[in-house]
Amino acid sequence: MGFGSIWHWLIVLAVIALLFGGRGKLSGIMGDFAKGIKAFKSGMKEDETADAGKPQVTNQATSAPASGVAGETVQKSS
Repeated sequence: MGFGSIWHWLIVLAVIALLFGGRGKLSGIMGDFAKGIKAFKSGMKEDETADAGKPQVTNQATSAPASGVAGETVQKSS
Protein backbone atom coordinates (compact mmCIF):
# COMPACT_ATOMS: atom_id res chain seq x y z
CA MET A 1 0.00 0.00 0.00
CA GLY A 2 1.81 3.08 -1.20
CA PHE A 3 1.17 6.75 -0.65
CA GLY A 4 -0.73 7.10 -3.90
CA SER A 5 -2.96 4.06 -3.39
CA ILE A 6 -6.69 4.47 -3.99
CA TRP A 7 -7.48 2.90 -0.61
CA HIS A 8 -5.21 5.36 1.15
CA TRP A 9 -7.03 8.33 -0.39
CA LEU A 10 -10.46 6.81 0.28
CA ILE A 11 -9.62 6.42 3.97
CA VAL A 12 -8.21 9.95 4.17
CA LEU A 13 -11.31 11.37 2.49
CA ALA A 14 -13.58 9.39 4.82
CA VAL A 15 -11.79 10.74 7.90
CA ILE A 16 -11.97 14.30 6.58
CA ALA A 17 -15.67 13.87 5.79
CA LEU A 18 -16.33 12.60 9.33
CA LEU A 19 -14.44 15.46 10.95
CA PHE A 20 -15.56 18.40 8.87
CA GLY A 21 -18.69 17.25 7.09
CA GLY A 22 -22.25 16.85 8.18
CA ARG A 23 -23.81 19.90 9.83
CA GLY A 24 -20.63 21.20 11.45
CA LYS A 25 -20.11 18.45 14.01
CA LEU A 26 -16.54 19.43 14.77
CA SER A 27 -17.36 23.12 15.05
CA GLY A 28 -20.28 22.28 17.34
CA ILE A 29 -18.04 20.18 19.57
CA MET A 30 -15.41 22.92 19.73
CA GLY A 31 -18.10 25.51 20.51
CA ASP A 32 -19.37 23.40 23.40
CA PHE A 33 -15.78 22.97 24.61
CA ALA A 34 -15.24 26.75 24.55
CA LYS A 35 -18.49 27.31 26.48
CA GLY A 36 -17.32 24.84 29.12
CA ILE A 37 -13.99 26.64 29.53
CA LYS A 38 -15.75 30.02 29.85
CA ALA A 39 -18.13 28.61 32.46
CA PHE A 40 -15.19 27.16 34.41
CA LYS A 41 -13.34 30.48 34.37
CA SER A 42 -16.40 32.43 35.50
CA GLY A 43 -16.95 29.90 38.29
CA MET A 44 -13.37 30.36 39.45
CA LYS A 45 -13.80 34.15 39.46
CA GLU A 46 -17.01 33.82 41.50
CA ASP A 47 -15.18 31.66 44.05
CA GLU A 48 -12.38 34.21 44.34
CA THR A 49 -14.81 37.10 44.87
CA ALA A 50 -16.82 35.10 47.41
CA ASP A 51 -13.65 34.23 49.33
CA ALA A 52 -12.48 37.86 49.26
CA GLY A 53 -15.71 39.02 50.94
CA LYS A 54 -15.42 36.59 53.85
CA PRO A 55 -13.24 37.41 56.87
CA GLN A 56 -10.19 35.24 57.25
CA VAL A 57 -10.60 32.68 60.04
CA THR A 58 -7.52 31.15 61.55
CA ASN A 59 -7.57 27.72 63.11
CA GLN A 60 -6.58 27.95 66.74
CA ALA A 61 -5.58 24.85 68.60
CA THR A 62 -7.95 24.04 71.42
CA SER A 63 -6.78 22.20 74.48
CA ALA A 64 -8.41 18.85 75.17
CA PRO A 65 -9.97 18.20 78.58
CA ALA A 66 -7.54 16.76 81.09
CA SER A 67 -9.78 13.80 81.86
CA GLY A 68 -10.13 12.72 78.26
CA VAL A 69 -13.93 12.52 78.48
CA ALA A 70 -15.81 14.95 76.30
CA GLY A 71 -17.81 17.56 78.13
CA GLU A 72 -16.22 16.88 81.50
CA THR A 73 -13.75 19.29 83.04
CA VAL A 74 -11.30 18.51 85.75
CA GLN A 75 -10.40 21.09 88.35
CA LYS A 76 -6.93 20.96 89.73
CA SER A 77 -6.57 21.68 93.41
CA SER A 78 -3.68 23.87 94.52
